[in-house]
Amino acid sequence: MKTRSEVLIFTGNKSTIMNEVILELRDVAIYQRENLVLSDINLSINKGEFVYLIGKTGSGKSSFMKTLYGDLPLTQGSGEIVDFDLRTLKEKDIPFLRRKLGIVFQDFKLLPDRTIYDNLLFVLKATGWTSKELIDNKIDEVLKKVGMATKGFKYPHQLSGGEQQRVAIARALLNDPELILADEPTGNLDPQTSVEVMKVLKEINNSGRTILMATHDYALLLKFPSKTLKCDGSKVFEVVQKSV
Repeated sequence: MKTRSEVLIFTGNKSTIMNEVILELRDVAIYQRENLVLSDINLSINKGEFVYLIGKTGSGKSSFMKTLYGDLPLTQGSGEIVDFDLRTLKEKDIPFLRRKLGIVFQDFKLLPDRTIYDNLLFVLKATGWTSKELIDNKIDEVLKKVGMATKGFKYPHQLSGGEQQRVAIARALLNDPELILADEPTGNLDPQTSVEVMKVLKEINNSGRTILMATHDYALLLKFPSKTLKCDGSKVFEVVQKSV
């Protein structure tokens, strides 16, 4: 099922572009097995937005994220994400959905037995890339974007936590995702490194990428204010900066 596309409306000599909806959920409830985690979710995210998802530990942020990338099935309500219908999503479709998403985890999830270059190579080969020239160019491109152009030969254990998260962000960019889901990307980092990683994410957002970032680091919200959704009392709702 297609989401609402970007529409160009002509009014005299002027034209208006309506926002393209990247994610839309209507009357959604999210379950972990039989346990209700979140209910009555109604929200949309437009192309190019940077959106925070905040809430206490255990409030449902990770379950929300897992539903968006197909790790938890959507069984109640309706939702579309990057042109995939979450309610009718089949297991065989999940790899194709994830190619249109960039997912960044708190614990980096880098393969420890191979270099940074080979970590990225593994993803590209798994998603159908075959040309060595195109692969090399793409890896160079994403590592440059996150300030890690000279680190491709290193192994994850030779990098700091902040550097590993930069590589994880680079990995998320490999297939030019329409939406980046970042689940507590600064959760294992010290405050200064968190700010550096946030600057990378904001630069990526400024280049036109849409980002949804789950976090409990409210200091980042004050330093980098943006649209904010909150998980609280089994609900998800938009909050204004002062009430965060």
